[in-house]
Amino acid sequence: MRIYIGIDDTDNIESRGTGFRARELGTQLNDEGLGKLIGITRHQLLFDRRIPYTSHNSSACLEMEAENSNKLHQYCANYLIQNSADGSDAGLCVATYEMIGSEILQWGERAKKEIITQEEARELALTAGVFLEGYTGTKGGIIGSLAAVGLRKGGDDGRFLWIPGMREMEGVFDAEFIRNKTGIAEIRSVRGDLITGDEKVFLGSWWRPVMKNHKIVLFVEPNKLCQDESCKWQVVSKDYIKSISN
Repeated sequence: MRIYIGIDDTDNIESRGTGFRARELGTQLNDEGLGKLIGITRHQLLFDRRIPYTSHNSSACLEMEAENSNKLHQYCANYLIQNSADGSDAGLCVATYEMIGSEILQWGERAKKEIITQEEARELALTAGVFLEGYTGTKGGIIGSLAAVGLRKGGDDGRFLWIPGMREMEGVFDAEFIRNKTGIAEIRSVRGDLITGDEKVFLGSWWRPVMKNHKIVLFVEPNKLCQDESCKWQVVSKDYIKSISN
């Protein structure tokens, strides 16, 4: 069973961010045998001074394969209660793939464009039958956590904070090796060329695939950094990734 776990607003200005918490939580869920972590995405929501946020107003979504969503939300709830920073407004959403209908997809898109309320979030979650709860502060993180699952299922938003092998891989690799190791569906140049087979790609210390058209896609550009003359491609810059995933 495919399950999405949305978390938001777990941090304060001095603590580790929500992305770090999402990765730590996913590791623990794996280690506890509660499911298999598939990937974690970051989703940028409306950046507006009227909205309380720590730094960037982003939320995270963990995609899991698991048999029991109740055990997942119980574990996640305990994790957020124990690990959310002082002053945070942590929220949690847990939903199976089938539960996330068009209304929640639309909620995710709205959260990127307009100010929306906790009351609306709770009503929508209740109607859809998804688990949604806040744990610290004002509990405002329920807005972003519900948006995260909607945006993740929508399949055309966000960049990956974690997929298998991503945090360990740095250097030059064949395109096919990268795809097999990580589960990336496509490696494409900024011009749209499909990079395949033994074409070599230089992965720097910071690289992030993005979600495009329900696929995990890694974007690359002609190599300027790596001294290996056989290496034709390098991952695109951080600024480029941010520009296409916000």
